[in-house]
Amino acid sequence: MNRFRLPPVLQDIARIFNAAGKEVYLVGGAVRDLILGRDSADWDLATSARPEEVMRLFKRVIPTGIKHGTVTIRHREVSLEVTTFRTESAYSDGRRPDAVAYAGSIEADLSRRDFTMNAAAVRLPQGTLVDPFDGRGDIRRRLIRCVGKAEERFAEDGLRPMRAVRFAAQLGFDLEEQTLKAIPGVLDAAARVAPERIREELDKTIAAPNPQTGFIIMEETGLLKLILPELDACRGVEQRGYHRFDVLDHSLLACAYAAKRGFSREVRMAALFHDLGKPRVRNFVPSGDPGGTGPKGTWTFYNHEGESVRLAEGMMRRFRYPNAVTAKVLRLIAAHMFHYDETWTDSAVRRFLIRTGEDLLQELFELRLADTAGMAGTDPDPGALLPFRRRIKSVLEKGGALSLKDLAVNGRDLMDIGVPPGKYVGIILNELLDTVIADPELNSREKLLGIAGNINKRY
Repeated sequence: MNRFRLPPVLQDIARIFNAAGKEVYLVGGAVRDLILGRDSADWDLATSARPEEVMRLFKRVIPTGIKHGTVTIRHREVSLEVTTFRTESAYSDGRRPDAVAYAGSIEADLSRRDFTMNAAAVRLPQGTLVDPFDGRGDIRRRLIRCVGKAEERFAEDGLRPMRAVRFAAQLGFDLEEQTLKAIPGVLDAAARVAPERIREELDKTIAAPNPQTGFIIMEETGLLKLILPELDACRGVEQRGYHRFDVLDHSLLACAYAAKRGFSREVRMAALFHDLGKPRVRNFVPSGDPGGTGPKGTWTFYNHEGESVRLAEGMMRRFRYPNAVTAKVLRLIAAHMFHYDETWTDSAVRRFLIRTGEDLLQELFELRLADTAGMAGTDPDPGALLPFRRRIKSVLEKGGALSLKDLAVNGRDLMDIGVPPGKYVGIILNELLDTVIADPELNSREKLLGIAGNINKRY
């Protein structure tokens, strides 16, 4: 294909640039999408016009990155990032160019880009391809190849190896041999990248259709040990029992299943991190468990979920994840080791709901499916959780208190019958909650105040 069909808004913008005697090109991921035959609404432009000239050509322009020659134009309710042709000097800190200079041609601009698949442009409004590094050929070969020498491109910006990993997971492409071989030699540059930038690439890898591909490349090249040493430590940790794989492969398969099913970012992250603690707590018991009832020669991982929470929290704080995201992932990991059977009483189900939280149930069950998928590498039976789901539904329909706010009394009621203000109010309320969890029929004002009076006498 020598010419691409372009949306009217791009043709309209191009006419404005051309009327002023300026060149403009579509660049970046949108060009790759066009070559792949995919739709794209994320359009980045490169132009011969300087930022101040762009600001004169369009009515609504935001100077989003004017220091580096980038502005955002708003045209026909569409936002487009526009960058002046530029070249970049050395990257002394391994993260940002020391200086940015404007270039005289689109070819010079493309030569500074990371991978050949990102170093093609479409001339506007003609729709013709400018491809000095055979990016279209590499896209068709499904290859990720650096522009020029891979060692130089990666050393310039330590995030580029992570971008290569992310693209492999997103697109299902392979890393070209020399590109792959260059990564272990530039880990020092990757180590200097800001945590927030790494987090963005990790998020995109986890959100990709095949995150497992990305993490395997990370392990092969040393990136995993550098960036996620807690996960890297799971390699070679055997499990036995229902598990066919070591802890790392199990975790990657669980994350891959969560991705295949379209589960949330938090569930995917919990699937990846839920067994981080196993290497720390693993213990080999030659004659079974301490009670003597387990099979001979087994590994135990007692309270690995607690250690996994601790390690996952450290990782997520290190990369500065939002508190709400971190909290949900940690709750999922902490709760993933539930073992329901039909002997559970209603009060046991209510206690489970209190520990877990009703808001977390759906994602916790999704995590269980992913965890099960990672044991043997096969899709789990989605009906395995149905008995527990039905039991929870039945218990909820019966009513009953699941939190202090569900009690028929409150702290003021207790103080009215003589409970002194302070910690004892909270202590007694929690005892009352424990009472009505065991017997919901006791959740009436009269009964609870009588029980509270008796408890207060003990204090």
